[in-house]
Amino acid sequence: MNTVELAPHRFAGLLAPAVDRAFRAGMLAGRDGGGAVLSQRYGGVAATGFLVDLRTRLAAPGGTVDGPGLAAITRYQDPVVCRRTVDKQVAYGMLHRGPDGTLSATERGAAFLTELYQVHAEVTDELWAGHGERVSRLVAALGRLLSYALVLADEESDHGGSAFTAMAPPHEPDGTPSGVLLLNRLGTLRYHRADAHAAAWAAAGHSASSVAALPAGPERTAIELETDRRAAGPYAALGAEERLTMLADLAALPG
Repeated sequence: MNTVELAPHRFAGLLAPAVDRAFRAGMLAGRDGGGAVLSQRYGGVAATGFLVDLRTRLAAPGGTVDGPGLAAITRYQDPVVCRRTVDKQVAYGMLHRGPDGTLSATERGAAFLTELYQVHAEVTDELWAGHGERVSRLVAALGRLLSYALVLADEESDHGGSAFTAMAPPHEPDGTPSGVLLLNRLGTLRYHRADAHAAAWAAAGHSASSVAALPAGPERTAIELETDRRAAGPYAALGAEERLTMLADLAALPG
């Protein structure tokens, strides 16, 4: 059997859209499968928005996201709007904001997140029914990737404001179903690429607003290739055949 060599940087570029597709399918199923109704019970998106985004850290006992981490996570959003959004969720009693800007879930916010994890368990079980082996393989591969990415992040901790280190590792209480593990590990891996992309466009002299407005062409292509290079590190943890299997498994998932 011939094994096709797939270098980490090439794999990073191929994997990103596959990860996005599977993650978005799971989150959309969560919203339509009870998440929107759940949110309304707690005050609607104005009360729960950031809790959903930050769920994998704020659901952990004592889990927090600090100011630089939140700024990295929301780097493409207006900081004034983000501040006002947090203000509202603090007023709703869902988030607590410390004097230094660090966010944590209140008791009410934690109750919402517990219910949200249950919704995601139900919808991913239905969405990915019949794909148990595939989901298990992906969960295991993503676990290795995230662990290695955290090691690399520790070694390169000379720069702050990392969305990935703000959100990793995801909260995975004992008994977390495989579908939830997959959904949340995919989401956490997306932050790793987001940081790589931000580093690539910053190195090219762009800001968040200018790169968002950059049209397709050689400059954008160069930034995407540099993003692949910067995002490639963790994929050395997988062998060439494992990389191909991961792509095939993600492509085969419904959604």
